[in-house]
Amino acid sequence: MKFEAIAVENIPLIQDGDDLPSIICENISLQDRDIVIIASTVVAKAEGETFRLEDVPAGEKALEIAARIGKDARFIQAVLARSREILVERPFMLVTTLSGHTCVNAGVDESNIEHGFLLYPPKDPDRSAARLGKKLEELTGKELSVIVTDTNGRAFKIGQTGVAIGIYKIKPIKRWIGEKDLFGKVLEITEEAVADELAGAANLLMGEGAGGIPAVAIRGLDYYCEDDTCIKETYRPEEQDFIKKGLRCLQRKS
Repeated sequence: MKFEAIAVENIPLIQDGDDLPSIICENISLQDRDIVIIASTVVAKAEGETFRLEDVPAGEKALEIAARIGKDARFIQAVLARSREILVERPFMLVTTLSGHTCVNAGVDESNIEHGFLLYPPKDPDRSAARLGKKLEELTGKELSVIVTDTNGRAFKIGQTGVAIGIYKIKPIKRWIGEKDLFGKVLEITEEAVADELAGAANLLMGEGAGGIPAVAIRGLDYYCEDDTCIKETYRPEEQDFIKKGLRCLQRKS
């Protein structure tokens, strides 16, 4: 058993309105059941999700938070614009975004974008993945899966890794419950985060610096799914998310 991770090279700097699926297809010959993994930065650029900090007027809540934690109120306002809940204010803002993803600064980023600009992540990453996937399938005539990724830190370890924030035609979780292990014992709780594992593998080729590899094709692993899927399948139900409950308690006490 093996799979390939193939970097899609020679992709130019993406601008607002660029036809990202066509650009990808010009630089790789996709095959049936390939999984196309695309960095959220280029998806957001193509969707026009760039802005200048100087153009963001800070609201009252942003000014209040800025006064408490000593950060630029305009940047805080940009984070609040894409957040539905603040879990931690300092030393960084850990929030749950409007789309349900929990990350630092709501994914607002100033790396891999021209000087003077910042970047919002896609507003609806699942919708973005579906739009990209349908166009890729139309251009190639192949059955394809798509994962839109972002780079996230981890609560208990140093270092960042690629994670899935939007998906198309792929089940993000592989459930091993009911299967047997090497010794015949029935697995009761094992659920494998397939979409995140694939995002992490692709990130090894994408890199974090000036490498300019925003898309990777995974070939040889068939996780194609004809049913509608969404990244929310990977989020813990509120009643089971004890980390968030603990963070809310700390917020109320601070």
